[in-house]
Amino acid sequence: MIANQTPADEYREIADRFTKLVEGVPDDATWNRQSPVPEWTARDVVGHLVEWFPGFLAAGAGVTLPQGPGVDEDPVSAWRTMSDGVQAVLDDPASADKKLVNPHIGEVALPTAISRFFTSDVFMHSWDLARATGQDETLDPQRCAFLLEGMQPLDDLLRSSGQYGPKVDVPDDADVQTRMLAFIGRDPR
Repeated sequence: MIANQTPADEYREIADRFTKLVEGVPDDATWNRQSPVPEWTARDVVGHLVEWFPGFLAAGAGVTLPQGPGVDEDPVSAWRTMSDGVQAVLDDPASADKKLVNPHIGEVALPTAISRFFTSDVFMHSWDLARATGQDETLDPQRCAFLLEGMQPLDDLLRSSGQYGPKVDVPDDADVQTRMLAFIGRDPR
């Protein structure tokens, strides 16, 4: 998280941007365009976020998110329903006292877990969706720098997880967004 920003405020900001990107997809042909993730279309980017996080949250914290329509039938409503549920969890003062327990990460405060694992995923996949659908690909440079700084010491662990592709070579003087995207295995050119 950026200093002086709560997990709820952070998610609100990042999810709002992602929601605008989702709502900016004009038609099915655009939803079916290839994303920067080789196996995914634009629709699959939304599907990834809508599908992995509810189970992670339910298993680790006993929190059930509302379920909307499937991404194949209505990616906008599927995203909005799930995302509004995440925001409601973060806005609930009782969430501050809850923990998420996972064998790979241990016990983490629920708002921190959402920030660390989901909010950052939404942020990074914003670029994927924007690139696939021809929308503004610009990411917040401060947040790119924050994520890159946090991920670099975990390079081997992140790559071995299968969640990140091989690093892409970019010039040393590339801007921070380019370096962050290259680190996670995206070709930002």
